[in-house]
Amino acid sequence: MTGDRIRVAVVGTGRWAQVAHIPGWQRDPRVEVVALADVDESALAAAADKFAVDRATTDYRELLGDPGIDVVDVVTGNRPHFQISWDALSAGKHVLCEKPVHMDYRKTRQAAELAASGGLRTKLGFTFRYAPAVMYAKELIDSGFVGEPYIFNGYEQNSQWIDPATPLRQFDPDADPSQVAVSSIEGYGAPISDTGRMTRANIDDGDMWIAEFGPDVLASIQSSYVTVGNYPGIEARIYGSEGALIIRLVDEFGICQTIKTATKEAVEFVEQEIPARFFPPGGSSREPWDYLFYSNLVSDFTSEILDSGRVSQGDFAQGALVQETINAFEASHRARAWVSFPLDAAGAAGAAGAAGAA
Repeated sequence: MTGDRIRVAVVGTGRWAQVAHIPGWQRDPRVEVVALADVDESALAAAADKFAVDRATTDYRELLGDPGIDVVDVVTGNRPHFQISWDALSAGKHVLCEKPVHMDYRKTRQAAELAASGGLRTKLGFTFRYAPAVMYAKELIDSGFVGEPYIFNGYEQNSQWIDPATPLRQFDPDADPSQVAVSSIEGYGAPISDTGRMTRANIDDGDMWIAEFGPDVLASIQSSYVTVGNYPGIEARIYGSEGALIIRLVDEFGICQTIKTATKEAVEFVEQEIPARFFPPGGSSREPWDYLFYSNLVSDFTSEILDSGRVSQGDFAQGALVQETINAFEASHRARAWVSFPLDAAGAAGAAGAAGAA
């Protein structure tokens, strides 16, 4: 780092890098994007030209020994995530990686431990955590607005792949075709290239699961690639003893997010204005959701790197916990039974509950 400025190399220059990551970094005056890497030379050249980045390479490993690079941002397809992140951490770089770091939570935990041993910061691409509406909801929950939480309902209505001819899928061509491979519940991931031919992908186009958080809190989640509705179509509902929240991250009529609240005294939900402090300077809910939410994500990561006393959020350790939850859903589906959490004795300390898939 030079003073209060960090220098970032972005590995992967596809659509998600160009609409979210790179412009999000460049929005922050404390950041300079100094290098790009991609095995696709045409995509690499196009991104370098679009964002005025002088240094571009087809081999990310050429960047790892450069002391002038502080952060490696991994925006490739899913399969290289772990190796690139591991190599970057081994080279002493802070790492932002799109999810998942690895399909196995134990490997993600190993990467978290490597980062901790080197005093390095990490962050996962938990895009929707950084929506201003979600950040405001978190403040309301922490302030006691909902009281004791009772029920959480989450929905992902995503129609991007309702047409089977659409090739953009999180799919491992080497996966066992007899086993359902998770895709929808791992989120959208980074773009993967079109193979040019139709291939049957045995992935979870739709999921519904329920969970118990201890004896008193219930949760349900629906995630789907084939539900008609605006992308990304995220909705979260939290009900408690004192109040309730509905957060919608749905791009409708030029607005990308809303939050509504109700109380036990006034049970009708009312839309609330999201305070300006949850937006980047000059930001608004009329911006493209990917640019707005990711601007907040990389700004938070920049603050974590520059302030050694700041507590990390959404890092690889938390990513391992999320991945363990996903792995629990997989185990529940295959066993057709409830699965206890954590999955093994080395799991996240203090976590308790069970999950079931249907």
